[in-house]
Amino acid sequence: MFDFFKKKPAQPEHEDTTEQVDTAITEAPVATQSWSERLKQSLSKTRKQLGNQLASLFGGGKIDAEVYEELETILITSDVGVNATKNLLADIKNRVKVQSLDDTVQLKAALKEAMSDLLTPLQKPLDTSGHKPFVIMLAGVNGAGKTTSIGKLAHAFQAEGKSVLIAAGDTFRAAAREQLQIWGERNGVHVVSQTSGDAAAVMFDAINSAKAKNIDIVLADTAGRLPTQMHLMDEIAKVKRVMDKALPGAPHEVLLVLDANTGQNAVTQVKTFDDALGVTGLVLSKLDGTAKGGVIAAIAEARPIPIRYIGIGESIDDLRPFIAADFIDAMID
Repeated sequence: MFDFFKKKPAQPEHEDTTEQVDTAITEAPVATQSWSERLKQSLSKTRKQLGNQLASLFGGGKIDAEVYEELETILITSDVGVNATKNLLADIKNRVKVQSLDDTVQLKAALKEAMSDLLTPLQKPLDTSGHKPFVIMLAGVNGAGKTTSIGKLAHAFQAEGKSVLIAAGDTFRAAAREQLQIWGERNGVHVVSQTSGDAAAVMFDAINSAKAKNIDIVLADTAGRLPTQMHLMDEIAKVKRVMDKALPGAPHEVLLVLDANTGQNAVTQVKTFDDALGVTGLVLSKLDGTAKGGVIAAIAEARPIPIRYIGIGESIDDLRPFIAADFIDAMID
């Protein structure tokens, strides 16, 4: 059994304990389902929230103002967001007109096509071939799943034959450092950490170590912080500047990890972290436990930043590149 992060060490009283210890990642069982089937199963709560209502709406009948009003309500209550819903409806109405659609049965395909136009531009897999080491900085609020995502990403990069180094930059939370150390020891990944509380120093040392060891990928963890904590947002921006001093151009990717369960709050997080750090990619985690998967459309409308990965479970291989068509099919059955 690959019990990733199984140990949950106690934290000293002075530590910041606002973030819960990340859930253990376990070795994936022998696959009996395709990825698209697993994705569909994991998005069952979102599909139940959205799809069941759409099924009755798309059951047949005349397309009129009342139908559009009901569709608008369904989308908004599914966390698609007001602005995204408005633009999706405008797109759908245009398709109805251009394609001469007259029955609500035909609206399902129109909705999926409109969603595809919105989400497909965000389907841009992460390319790490441009730099060595390729430095990836992970950010997010407390409990978003940064530490767990780092373990899954490290595993994925190792499976590609790439060497990985982890910078344990969450110097506020002892559990985060220890979790990464445990995983590193078990899987031959060097983890750079300090107990001094200086995250910038950790990053500087990690990048220099990666250069000396000819490492392919550096995964840099950062302390969880709320978007409203501006002094902490300024601090993480400083950490980013130190990375650039250690290796000009680093970090090459700034990944923001978002907990899908937060719904519309995720949009605020994207805006705030992007303004502070210049986010280049998103990781949408914990989709298997939420009915708010529609927030992906709201994010695409507010800040069309590439969605690099989506997380649908606790297994080590449950973090995969985002594919718009598969996601839409899983969300709208």
